[in-house]
Amino acid sequence: MSRSLGEIGEDALIERLVSLVPTAVGSEGPGDDCSVVDEGGDFLKLLKTDALVEGVHYLKDADPEAVGWKAVARVISDFAAMGGSAERFLITLALPKSCDVSWVEGFYRGIGKCLEKYGATVAGGETCRVPEGSSAVISIAATGRVERGKEILRSGGNVGDEIWVTGRLGGSLGGKHLSFLPRVKEGAWLAESGVVTAMMDLSDGLGSDLPRLARASSCGFQVDEDMIPRTDGATVQQAVGDGEDFELLLTAQAGCGFQQRWAGAFPDLELTKIGKLVGKQDGGSLRTGWDHFQ
Repeated sequence: MSRSLGEIGEDALIERLVSLVPTAVGSEGPGDDCSVVDEGGDFLKLLKTDALVEGVHYLKDADPEAVGWKAVARVISDFAAMGGSAERFLITLALPKSCDVSWVEGFYRGIGKCLEKYGATVAGGETCRVPEGSSAVISIAATGRVERGKEILRSGGNVGDEIWVTGRLGGSLGGKHLSFLPRVKEGAWLAESGVVTAMMDLSDGLGSDLPRLARASSCGFQVDEDMIPRTDGATVQQAVGDGEDFELLLTAQAGCGFQQRWAGAFPDLELTKIGKLVGKQDGGSLRTGWDHFQ
């Protein structure tokens, strides 16, 4: 019996699709923030692709420079969640022919500002047309790198590890989703700390992303919702479900005591413990976060 995407949801769809194609042996493939490819040497290659759709990820009247910034910052955030950094980008634009040239130029100015800040470059791309009346689609592909042995995956968590988040969550539609700063320095610091066991960025909301991390680590989770750090004016529901916070979600060895060192390194960014990983049978639940098909 045929089922729709709305019936099965994003995670189930990805699981089905991955089973239909060959995947790399000896590398971390689908299911993490980035693919990790071992080509030898002191660094591992990171691969990532991402997409923005007008009306879903940004509104038609949004500042094009802010949209450009967001388009590449989303990918840089994924590299940061692995403990790595960005290198080269490919930009694909599918636009209606009525799109104003000044919008596209503004979009690229936003891309340029973000790439200059984080030391990356554009290596190429593609432009094509969508039918008039269709939404614009932006696709970003990029390479990055992480020092061998410092890469942090979603799958490294263990029962008893503490769950932490950077910054504050919720209220992204107030503008944060177009102006956030990827946590590149923070991700590298956490990877160097030696106590972080798993990490990912919060793009779909804590309610969707924490279950993914716990599932990848073969664990359940328990969270104290009162401890979730919230953007001023945001409710717990928004902090759990809004998505597009682009903060780091991580697990660390219990009692590691790295919060004081964090405060010395990043005094202007909060790091908050919100719960712990437990056995699958002991796990709790959260209100649902973002799912593209539900």
